[in-house]
Amino acid sequence: MRSLAYGAAILAAAGIMYLITMSPTEPAADAVPSPATPEAVTIAPDTEVKTASLTMTVPEMHCPFACYPSVKKNLEKRSDVLTVELAPQKEEGIIDNPQVIVTYKDGFDADQAIAQLEAAGFTGSTVATN
Repeated sequence: MRSLAYGAAILAAAGIMYLITMSPTEPAADAVPSPATPEAVTIAPDTEVKTASLTMTVPEMHCPFACYPSVKKNLEKRSDVLTVELAPQKEEGIIDNPQVIVTYKDGFDADQAIAQLEAAGFTGSTVATN
């Protein structure tokens, strides 16, 4: 009985391997294209994009493993945000300086970004003054 089960498992595995190797590698013609990543977006050479950066304090950002990636993801969803980087920390592995440096394009609205962080659970966020 056991050998029958092993045989069935081997046949199933072989069938799955066959389907994987024979599946098409190019998307179908009617497939919906995925949105372009920021690296894939090209800007015409005569178009000048003005950028600037600011520092935001996010007091509810407590750890670099879950909180910071969530803040980064939420801010980088915005079309006017280019990058979000964690401000320098005194000690690696903990957040002792809950600030991020946001590089943005023209049209960035800090109040909207703060509201977006608030909606994600990062209350009390502000634009840091130097």
